[in-house]
Amino acid sequence: MSDPSRPRQPRIIAIANQKGGVGKTTTTINLGAALAEAGHKVLIVDLDPQGNASTGLGIEPEAREFTSYELLLDEIPLRDVIRPAGEENLSIIPATVDLSSADMELISNEKRSFLLHDALRQPAMDAFGFDYILIDCPPSLNLLTVNAMVAAHSVLVPLQSEFFALEGLSQLMLTIREVRQTANSGLRIEGVVLTMYDARNNLSAQVEQDARENLGDLVFKTLIPRNVRLSEAPSFSVPVLRYDSGSKGARAYRDLAAELVRNHARVAA
Repeated sequence: MSDPSRPRQPRIIAIANQKGGVGKTTTTINLGAALAEAGHKVLIVDLDPQGNASTGLGIEPEAREFTSYELLLDEIPLRDVIRPAGEENLSIIPATVDLSSADMELISNEKRSFLLHDALRQPAMDAFGFDYILIDCPPSLNLLTVNAMVAAHSVLVPLQSEFFALEGLSQLMLTIREVRQTANSGLRIEGVVLTMYDARNNLSAQVEQDARENLGDLVFKTLIPRNVRLSEAPSFSVPVLRYDSGSKGARAYRDLAAELVRNHARVAA
C-alpha cells in the first residue's frame, strides 16, 4: 500500500525482449535522454551484465565501483550507486559483468524476485525526485528480468522490423502474465515500439501491418528508423540526441518520448 505522505513516485518501465539485437539498449538510452531533454528527471538502471547502457552513456568499466549488482545483493546506499549520466536530468545505475552471476546468487534468497522492487521504492529514493526509471533488461527471461518486471509498472517491448519478429513475443507475454498473476498484479504492457524500421523495405511495412493487426493499440505510432547516426552514437558514449540532434534517430526518440508522456497523461485523466 502506498504511503500518502511520500512525494509522487517515479514511473518505472522495464525495457525488455528476450531476443538480442532488437534495439533494447538503444531505446533505453535514447528514450531516457529524450525524456530528460523534455524536462523529466530520469534514472536508467542497467540490469544487463554486458553493461552496454553504462558504456553508451560514458561510464567507463573502471569507474563502476558500485553497480546494480551491489544494489541487489549488498543493499548499497542509493547515493553510492546512482551516477550522473552526462546529460542534464539523466542519471544511471551502471552494470558490470558481475551481474552474470547474480542469477545463481539470488536463487537461495527468499525475496529473490523483489530485490529490485524494494531497492527502487526505498524512502531514500524520494530525495532524487525522479519522474521516470527505465530498466534495461538482459536479453533473456532470467531472474534479473523477472526482478525488473516485479519492480516495474509496465514493460516496453522493442521489436525489430524483421521476419519472424512477432514469433518471439509469445514467451515474453507469457512471462509478463505469470509475473502479473504471482508477484505484480498491476504490471501492464506499456507498448511495443518497432525499431530498425526501413520505410524503403516492403518487409518493414509488412511487419508493421502484422504487429498492428495482432497487437492493435499496444503498438506505438512512433517508428524508430534504421539510422547510421543511431548506430554511431554509442561509440562516442553519448545518446544520439547529443551526437546528432537533428538526425532521424534523434527526432524519432523525441517523438516516442512525447507519445509515452501523452499516453500516461491520458491514462491519468
